[in-house]
Amino acid sequence: MTSTSALSSADRRGRLGASLMFFTNGVLFSALLPRYPELKAHFGLSDAQFGLTVVAFAAGAICAAATAAPLIRRWGATRVTWAGSIVLATTMAVAGGSPSVWVFAVALFAAGLTDAIVDAAQNVAGIAVEKSYGRSIINSLHAVWSLGAATGGVIGAVSAALDIGIGVQMVVNGTVWSIVALVASRLVTSGAAAQPVVVDALAPSAAAEAASPRAWRLLAPLVLLAICGTLIEDIANNWAVLFMRDETSAPVAVAGLAVSVMIGAQFVGRLLGDRMTDRWGRESVARAGGVLIAVGMVVAATSPTAAVALAGFALAGFGSATLVPAAFAAADRVPGLSPGTGVAMLGWLMRLGFLVTSPSVGALSDATDLRVALAIPIGAGVVAAVIAHLASRRRHAARGDVARGDMLEP
Repeated sequence: MTSTSALSSADRRGRLGASLMFFTNGVLFSALLPRYPELKAHFGLSDAQFGLTVVAFAAGAICAAATAAPLIRRWGATRVTWAGSIVLATTMAVAGGSPSVWVFAVALFAAGLTDAIVDAAQNVAGIAVEKSYGRSIINSLHAVWSLGAATGGVIGAVSAALDIGIGVQMVVNGTVWSIVALVASRLVTSGAAAQPVVVDALAPSAAAEAASPRAWRLLAPLVLLAICGTLIEDIANNWAVLFMRDETSAPVAVAGLAVSVMIGAQFVGRLLGDRMTDRWGRESVARAGGVLIAVGMVVAATSPTAAVALAGFALAGFGSATLVPAAFAAADRVPGLSPGTGVAMLGWLMRLGFLVTSPSVGALSDATDLRVALAIPIGAGVVAAVIAHLASRRRHAARGDVARGDMLEP
């Protein structure tokens, strides 16, 4: 483990650059989320129609399945992150200023495709910086993403309260953070993890590696764990504001804070995640996180007031904090996968959950109400806790087995 005094200026520049990458990715997308109720009302969509529309983002991400790893190997993680951030900013600005629901859906599709590539690239860069550091920083980097997402939520909520046009807000937001993405890229490439990627023309393709039964076996529990974590983010992004407005009668400014509360609590959990993992172990932290998700969503679903609902959303956000970072770090260590492929495959597969979650919540909400629909994230918390518990039992049963890539602990 590298001591703080032994870290070079290049290490610190690399970490700062990686942190800015994650922050930028979070703020670019989430700034639009508090404006979703306005867009839903403007387009005249029901809950089910809205759920099917916003799933375009996830559909775009899935279409990026075979793209991320080759791009990262060819151009380098930092270049892909910077260029992709500019494209993401552009597509989100188009979504915010959409004249019709069809343009909105197409823009979200393009944004999802780009975001999946950027997400894989920034995680490859972050893991490379972590290796240079000699100690875990992946939870902290994802904490910075959560801070960026919470910041974007505040930007959107304040803009809504000030009656700033959605299109104007998203153009300004995208311009500012595209510049930051360029600075971040240069900091990382000037640091100890310059272009963290191995270009190997003989490396197997992502499709060939994904076809391996062993790769599927090692990745499957990691994917399911990541889906449980991202489902909570999906609830924050697409449904928390609507829940606050429709079920608790919160005013627009208060309802818009639901995104920031959930992502902000997730940020705190990720900020503490590396220390918690070092002390109690990754599996124990993930198991406790699953329990907190379930408890928090029960509190939110049964809340009589906006304040109680926000407290429940905060618990769920905190509980989800370490699930996705843990899955990404483990995916990078899956044996037999070329650089970038394990992370890219996980990023693609976990997004399959988005194709199911929002439409399911919307359909259940239309059939009953949004409170009942929150049974879905409650179930995700239970599943995450069970996965972590089973992983802990397998680890103790197979102690000493070096090739146990399906477990959470390194």
